Amino acid sequence: MSEFLTVSRAAHDKLVEAAYRSRGYTADEAAEGAKLAAEAARHGIRTHHALKALHLDHLFGSATGGCVPGAEIEVVTSRFAGSETWNAHRKLGQSVAYRAIERCIELADQYGIGQVSVDNAFHYLWGGGYVMEAAERGYIAYTNCTSTLAEVVPFGGRFPTLGTNPHSWGFPTTEALGFPVVSDWATSTVAMGRVQALKREGKSLPPGAAVDKDGRPTTDPNEVAALLPFGAHKGYAMCLINELYASLIGGSLPTLRGRSAKAPAGEKTTAAFYFQVIHPDAISGGDFAKGRDQMENLKVVLKDVFGHGNESCILPGQLEAEARKKSDAAGGLHFTAAELSEFNELAGEIGAAPLEAID
Repeated sequence: MSEFLTVSRAAHDKLVEAAYRSRGYTADEAAEGAKLAAEAARHGIRTHHALKALHLDHLFGSATGGCVPGAEIEVVTSRFAGSETWNAHRKLGQSVAYRAIERCIELADQYGIGQVSVDNAFHYLWGGGYVMEAAERGYIAYTNCTSTLAEVVPFGGRFPTLGTNPHSWGFPTTEALGFPVVSDWATSTVAMGRVQALKREGKSLPPGAAVDKDGRPTTDPNEVAALLPFGAHKGYAMCLINELYASLIGGSLPTLRGRSAKAPAGEKTTAAFYFQVIHPDAISGGDFAKGRDQMENLKVVLKDVFGHGNESCILPGQLEAEARKKSDAAGGLHFTAAELSEFNELAGEIGAAPLEAID
């Protein structure tokens, strides 16, 4: 018996949009927030669906001034035709991200590669959703962001000075595999959203993922004070990369991010985003073996990697693609009973209809 219940996507989106609207967000922002949340749930991303998004907004967003409903994006003048820099003015991160990836695609169509950097941003949640959308349309896409809070201890350190800082890549492999390869992960061993999910479900963390307030390793999600980078020094380096990007875009000091009450006068507390889209034609050397074209070469490379006894290996994005198939076959989105209960607490708070399982 499945641990998941199926909820109508239309009912889910209606509730999530109503929640955003109750906090002052525009209809477009509410719809984009609901879309990203639904796509996360549809693809089995339990750490970044609507409950995480609305919780984050409550703690650090519209309720505290960290995110400004209805804010307008300002495009900063640039001398580089294929690049844009935006001041998001703390607009809802999902709205900014959907617009940024779309603009990158437009730039890539014109220049072969397009990039958008975003300053004064609020967390965009599931980065994989944005690069997946581009990859499904035939592009190579990448994004990184700095997380709302510094919750990760640097390798060899004692105090959390880094965000969970995710990296997300998407590749146009749908023709070859039936789904896009999407590599999307936080640079901590687990995301803080995973800690919250395990706390909700009464489950433990894996060893080596977190420490308590005294810096001691813990597997109890209720005792987590900070997270650890995955892969020791290697994950730590990937985590640091996001902070370096952000520092060059205009990002705040990591330990002040999301903590406006602690920030000295004149210091920023906002996150930064970076997006890049490449048109595959722009990187093609044209000299493929045996007369293959670019996509045929992609297919045979994947066949070689996952041949030789490696046929059962899982590809990045495969589990998400399988979750999507299950969601679509069930005619809705999958949530646990605990998650559904939390959704209905939210519905009660805003006077909306509760979500009900459809199976």
